[in-house]
Amino acid sequence: MNADDVRSVHATNPVAAIEVGSTGIRLLVASIDESGSIRVLDKAGKPSRIGRDVFTQGSIGREAIREVIAVLISFKELLNGYGIKAEGAKVIGTSALREASNRDTFVDKVALQTGFRIRVIEEIEENHLMYLAVQQALQDEPSLLSRSNAMILEVGGGTTEIMLLKRGKMASTHSLHIGTLRLDEQIREAGSSRSYLHDYLESNIKTTCDLMGEDLPLASIKTFIVIGSDARLAAASLAKGRPGSYSMLDREQYIHFAESISKLSPEECIAKYHLPWEEAGGLSSGLIIESLFLERTGAEKVIIPNVSIREGLLLAEARGLDPAIEAELKRQVLASAHSLGKRYRYDEQHARNVSSLSLAIFDYLAKDHGLGPHERLLLEVSAILHDIGTFIRASGHHRHGEYIVSNSEIFGLNREDVNIVSNVVRYHRRNPPSPTHVSYISLARENRIIVMKLSAILRVADALDRNHTGRVSGVDFERSEDKFIIRSAQNLDYSLERLSLADKGDMFEDVFGLIPVLV
Repeated sequence: MNADDVRSVHATNPVAAIEVGSTGIRLLVASIDESGSIRVLDKAGKPSRIGRDVFTQGSIGREAIREVIAVLISFKELLNGYGIKAEGAKVIGTSALREASNRDTFVDKVALQTGFRIRVIEEIEENHLMYLAVQQALQDEPSLLSRSNAMILEVGGGTTEIMLLKRGKMASTHSLHIGTLRLDEQIREAGSSRSYLHDYLESNIKTTCDLMGEDLPLASIKTFIVIGSDARLAAASLAKGRPGSYSMLDREQYIHFAESISKLSPEECIAKYHLPWEEAGGLSSGLIIESLFLERTGAEKVIIPNVSIREGLLLAEARGLDPAIEAELKRQVLASAHSLGKRYRYDEQHARNVSSLSLAIFDYLAKDHGLGPHERLLLEVSAILHDIGTFIRASGHHRHGEYIVSNSEIFGLNREDVNIVSNVVRYHRRNPPSPTHVSYISLARENRIIVMKLSAILRVADALDRNHTGRVSGVDFERSEDKFIIRSAQNLDYSLERLSLADKGDMFEDVFGLIPVLV
């Protein structure tokens, strides 16, 4: 690289993303323009035995740790040429690190010896990053996501991540503990044949598809999107002469390619397609998983974006600069929350009424609570799901709701966010938080404060829609000494709402020092 090239690269303000995955460690250096488009400047990747160690023995072995550190040191030298320091790179760990029993000591050792700080992400955040990357790749053809139902599928070494979209809105997300490395080890230990692999996958995928069909009929899926190196190999082999941000293959083309690969040994795949061993070993199982899902959909075409989770990571870091991306994420989060509510037969109109009232109170009290847009989103999700526990039983539904939410996935929210929401759902009625409540006490101190503030607001909003009819609407607020006065646009008898407010307004008074009064 000459001096002019260096100046050109530095002028783009490059950013870097590193994925510490189950089968490899991969680096992406890119620049992001004001419109949010990514221009790739450099790529690098090295194989890793992390996944094989974790999925067989539960922890990362010494030799694997040494290899990872050596690879990251070499990446650090490469990034120096772009003026990027190790602490400035975005580094994530996926399924293997999530499951490693020694992940904390591993992350600490890597940070001390390389300067890179690895953030281990949850399955739902992995889905979110993949969605952003796919959205970027298909930006010139947005109708592929918005005009038909879609499935986005990624088969990794440890898990298979699935997203279902109903005309562009997130219907559900699923993370299956089925991955190419897991399957390879399972078959090797059992001494099973390739025919066993197909039968095993067919049985498991049928069960998964039956479950997903409750969220979205799979026959209605017309857009089938596959991410990963095995899909890109299929595209490179079959879609010649179609360079770009994505490739498109016929349904039968893809299924036939998967069948032809399943008849080859890893050694034959290496010889025929010039693949590294870590890709050849899982190629067959990855393609079988993808074709089995494809066969259950109504898609006639397979779309293969030329992206990875690393592009999504960089977009996620930059999305604060682009209001359109932030608005789209919020829309998907709320769509996912409503989808979860529908699964448990929530009262949608009541949820929307309480949501609207909660947000109005939140906005009016902005100076009192000092919270931001993200907490506002968590309040909205909590309001949508606050009565979800009635699916189990009306009595104690706040506790049932906490259980359902804490064991569910909401697209775009990480595990910390979900824990906050589940606690807000818990405290929308009955007793306030107590030192004996383990799920509350286990939260970080700052998150406990957020739960208290959001729960106090939600309790008032829920009381105002006591009879689930939206009678209290078009509200205005006023502060008068120690009172928080709520004025409704309609002149009705609010005796029931006032009784409910007297019962549920105690936490609001404790948190904000104001007594809620409906007039």
